[in-house]
Amino acid sequence: MTEYPLAKAFMLLEPGPVVLVTTSGEKHPNVMTLTWTMVLDWSPRIALCTGAWNYTFQSMMKNQECVIAIPTADLAETVLKVGTCSSRDTDKFAQFGLTAMPAAKVKAPLIQECYANLECQVVDYLEEYGIVILEGVKAWINSQDKAPKFFHAVGDGRFTVDGETLNLRALMLNKLPPGV
Repeated sequence: MTEYPLAKAFMLLEPGPVVLVTTSGEKHPNVMTLTWTMVLDWSPRIALCTGAWNYTFQSMMKNQECVIAIPTADLAETVLKVGTCSSRDTDKFAQFGLTAMPAAKVKAPLIQECYANLECQVVDYLEEYGIVILEGVKAWINSQDKAPKFFHAVGDGRFTVDGETLNLRALMLNKLPPGV
């Protein structure tokens, strides 16, 4: 083993995949790029990390809802460009050719170009850590894409793309909840 800088340790655990978070806005829908998300258990509870400096976060907290859209690796450059400007002064859907679709249970839009969309309601906010706890209320998936490749932030401007899938389900059957 070689000593590794503690300040870079987050790069070893950087979660993924990279997602887009949408909210409804005053002039147009908001969308931001986000790399810090995680599932909390076997339920549709998700945590994400952001804060008041972010315009989409402000809208999410005001409306108490959002959509987490999961893009595939072929959208990586577009997704990163979305993260380079603010919805405060840019209609990112128009600017980056994203298609807003109506959601069923929240006002925030789904993104047609993404593999999956999860409509969510805000259930808690841990301000000290910038952690928003969400409850998924409706999920959508592009069932035509049978082998989606997602991309994950490393934390220093590099990204990894999903590789081979290992199916070890038989070893996990007694640990999985019903229906999974």
